[in-house]
Amino acid sequence: MSQADQSAAGQAVAAWPAQPFDFDSRHTLFSALVEAMRRHGRYTPNRVEDMRPGQYSYGDLLKISLALGRLACKLTAPGEHVGVFMPNMVSTLGLIFGLTAFRRVPCMLNYTAGPEVIQNACETARIRTVLTSREFLAKANLAETAHALKGVRLLYLEDLRPRFKLVDKLWLLGFALWWPRLAVAKGDPESPAVVLFTSGTEGRPKGVVLSHRAILANIAQVRQAFPFTPQDRFLNALPIFHSFGLTAGALLPLMAGCRLLLYTNPLHYKTIAELIKRDQSTVLFGTSAFLNQYARCAAPEDFKSLHYVIAGAEKLAEAVRTLWREKFGIELFEGYGATEMAPVLSVNLPHASRPGSVGRFLPGVEARLLPVPGIASGGDLHVRGPNGMSGYYRYEAPGVLEPPGSAVGAGWHDTGDVVEIDADGYITIVGRLKRFAKVAGEMVCLEMTEAIARAASGEALHAALNVPDVSRGEAIILFTTDSELTREQLAAAAHGLGYPELAVPRQIRVVDSLPMLGSGKVDYLRLRHANSPNQAGLLAGRPE
Repeated sequence: MSQADQSAAGQAVAAWPAQPFDFDSRHTLFSALVEAMRRHGRYTPNRVEDMRPGQYSYGDLLKISLALGRLACKLTAPGEHVGVFMPNMVSTLGLIFGLTAFRRVPCMLNYTAGPEVIQNACETARIRTVLTSREFLAKANLAETAHALKGVRLLYLEDLRPRFKLVDKLWLLGFALWWPRLAVAKGDPESPAVVLFTSGTEGRPKGVVLSHRAILANIAQVRQAFPFTPQDRFLNALPIFHSFGLTAGALLPLMAGCRLLLYTNPLHYKTIAELIKRDQSTVLFGTSAFLNQYARCAAPEDFKSLHYVIAGAEKLAEAVRTLWREKFGIELFEGYGATEMAPVLSVNLPHASRPGSVGRFLPGVEARLLPVPGIASGGDLHVRGPNGMSGYYRYEAPGVLEPPGSAVGAGWHDTGDVVEIDADGYITIVGRLKRFAKVAGEMVCLEMTEAIARAASGEALHAALNVPDVSRGEAIILFTTDSELTREQLAAAAHGLGYPELAVPRQIRVVDSLPMLGSGKVDYLRLRHANSPNQAGLLAGRPE
């Protein structure tokens, strides 16, 4: 242990050593795909499909990957960061595998984020070429957004087909498909596999560089914890520009030999419920908000096939857990992660679940809690493990890799989350450090305010913000879609939950809708900007 580690350990509330974990760290994403094909069969049908006609075997996906990778070589340079502006489709997965196979770095652009955020991402990762699809841009009404990007070259997959010449076809069909490991240069597991971008809810998004080792380690960690088999059928509607959707929703089932159905939009609640029934899906990932809507759009018999429904990316509302339990007889398994950790850190398991917690750490994850002034219990969570990122790209220093490190030491990641961990190792998220308000000298978690609102009004959407207040330092405002919600109802809900009076918002503002990110989280930055001109007047002269 380094001197910095020892110093931080002395200040820590507690330390959790890693559980035993071992995996084959020699693979890259491409070689892992080839290995999965070897294990589960080149011609095994219906391994992956999307909303376009056709179902694909491992051999089909390998063919797409090699072809797209070969085409990318004609237009990009080794080591280049290439933007991927594509939805959940088989061709997008092929593009990711193909780019990495030929030592290009796919940078997954969040096409729901808006032109400014996408532009910032391109500049942060020094992206000069963006691969997309004319058909996708037209269907998603994103042509204007894509064309507004400055300093990048847009390449359309539809336009690349004529560049695949006879010699390329001979290379593919006569050699690369049968000896894929010889067709591409041997990759380095520690080299960048993808660049993902943080949500940007609290500022400009950062580029998170994940190595092949980090992603494959996280897949192995989840597989060691969860008993997935090749008989499982995954439905993934979470966008693969998001780490949860990429690693857990798309790559994990491919590596495990499971069947994967990709859907392009998690907001199509009724369609997704129908697809689960039609496809007899057994595994579903989602955020609390998405799972709430899927359940409300489905009949009790629609989800009979589901074995594992795993919630992540945001706190699972108790009302959503109860809805799934009572309507479908399904217990939701809540997990927790961070993009910087590829992303899964913990999850409740069928044989070891504690509702209200986010489970226990996956094998290989080491954790420490550092005390936070003003917060009595729990602490700021710092983690490290084989699934840790290679580092950040920041807007202020584009393309310059900033290795991970925190107050605990080099190689550690400060999650920015305040958590409590009980004697059995179960983790409870208190809230994000940046989402606390100091009200009358006390630290109050804004997520506690939102939990109160959900308890008082379970079907509406709620978001809390802190604003300056002359008399109390800061005050809490609740934005809600429930036009009937009163402060008296919130106070009663807080009392029922055992939460302090300070967590009850001082003001309630009714809105038609809340701004959301493509990952299903509330976009707090946009919410704050949209309401900042009125914040000063919200509290002036108004009694609590």
